[in-house]
Amino acid sequence: MLKPFSKRFKTLSLFSLLASSIALSGCSDDESGKISLGLFTTKDIKINTFIDPKVPGVTCHVSHIEADLDFSDPSDMGIACRQTGEITADMLAKIDTSKGGEVIFTQSKSILFKSLKIRRIYDADSQSLLYVSYSTKEINGSYKHSLSTVPLWATKAWQQPTTAVTQ
Repeated sequence: MLKPFSKRFKTLSLFSLLASSIALSGCSDDESGKISLGLFTTKDIKINTFIDPKVPGVTCHVSHIEADLDFSDPSDMGIACRQTGEITADMLAKIDTSKGGEVIFTQSKSILFKSLKIRRIYDADSQSLLYVSYSTKEINGSYKHSLSTVPLWATKAWQQPTTAVTQ
């Protein structure tokens, strides 16, 4: 009679270990702030600092909900990016300038198939870097996102736009 219980306990223990290791893999030391959403909730707003790896003159702050005892964090997030250092033409030469840009950060938001991503897109017409934070759900998608722009005006990367921006 004890044998089936022992098997279940081992399976549950293995699952718990896997779940906690996945949850901890999203943790990092870039946390800038933490705001509790209430005394009787396990959800907090976490604010992380992220420096663009190819354009280190841009710093982004990403706020997102972290639910400590849930298998999945909510998809809501916000992003604000600013120029905090030099941005040069050499830096821009190293980035993906396609319309889809490139994913520059990913963090797991659940045990299965959900992640927070930051994508950088270069808008040559407005001479701006666009940073979009969004949540992916591989099974049914997600529409929640946030956008921040960093204008290149007055940086060493700014160039006279070749086409006029329409209003």
